[in-house]
Amino acid sequence: MRIHSRRSAAAVLAAVTALTIAGCSSSGGRPADDGGGGAAAGVADTPRLEIAVVTHAAPGDTFWDIVRSGAEAAAAKDNVELNYQGAPEAGDQVNLVQSAIDSGVDGIAVTLAKADALTPVVQRAREAGIPVVAFNGGFEEWQSAGAVSYFGQDEELAGEAAGTRLTEEGAQHELCVIQEQGHVGLEARCRGVDTTFGGTSEVLYVTGTDMPSVEQAITSKLQQDPSIDRVVTLGAPFALTAVQSVRAAGSSAKVATFDTNKDLIGAIQSGDVEWAVDQQPYLQGYLAVDSLWLYATNGNTIGGGQATLTGPAFIDSTNVDRVAEFAAGGTR
Repeated sequence: MRIHSRRSAAAVLAAVTALTIAGCSSSGGRPADDGGGGAAAGVADTPRLEIAVVTHAAPGDTFWDIVRSGAEAAAAKDNVELNYQGAPEAGDQVNLVQSAIDSGVDGIAVTLAKADALTPVVQRAREAGIPVVAFNGGFEEWQSAGAVSYFGQDEELAGEAAGTRLTEEGAQHELCVIQEQGHVGLEARCRGVDTTFGGTSEVLYVTGTDMPSVEQAITSKLQQDPSIDRVVTLGAPFALTAVQSVRAAGSSAKVATFDTNKDLIGAIQSGDVEWAVDQQPYLQGYLAVDSLWLYATNGNTIGGGQATLTGPAFIDSTNVDRVAEFAAGGTR
């Protein structure tokens, strides 16, 4: 366990407290319901634009349904033709961005989970005169990649907030489950947890695209080491799977997670999951598209050269019922 931190625990808690809980072609997410959750009140009378959104979404990961809902709500409001696609492999993501460049879109929003692979194609887009914004992944790399803005959370800061909370709860041994090795954001989350957690930290790598193997790996680890009293997952589906692993292993460990979906909100309400670190994925999708419309129609940029943070904030028993109202509509 590392004891030092690039931020004090007080600064981490202040950042979390400051963020309150309020209210095309496709892959990697279902189409949003008509109305995009009700966020779009009208349609802009600006010229119709075409914007491509390219994510690293894995098939079946419901987190990206929420991102897509936000992107589609902004597109409906802004008179934008949205081309939303996802691919978990960096090479496929590069090809999708290149296709968007070749088709002459007016803007591109892309997640930079594998920033080294994506940077050259982002720079090609800029050379072609196409503005690019980054969101969700690439907090440390978006500026060097050539993106105009970034929307998401500082993943290491979010991890530090989670580690601080685990310490305050009296946890002694936490297991941080990473579902995609080499994903810079996921690695940063677990690194942040380790930085501020006062007990023993371990990382368990699993294959996120094979959920039965994820359940087996977590179950086996809990059976091997009964001292683990917290399982921290990095996505809602993995938290729900970890709950099953805890039961199968006969463990007393509690489950906490990053990110949410409708089922995860229900698990917090029932007490199966202690809490979630929320980065507001609907807001990320919405701001990514809306910022490109603002840039194209009025020359605006958001963030003043700094990342625009959409998290972290905690969802737990004190506020989950309020969040559930929005989760039912697919926006949280």
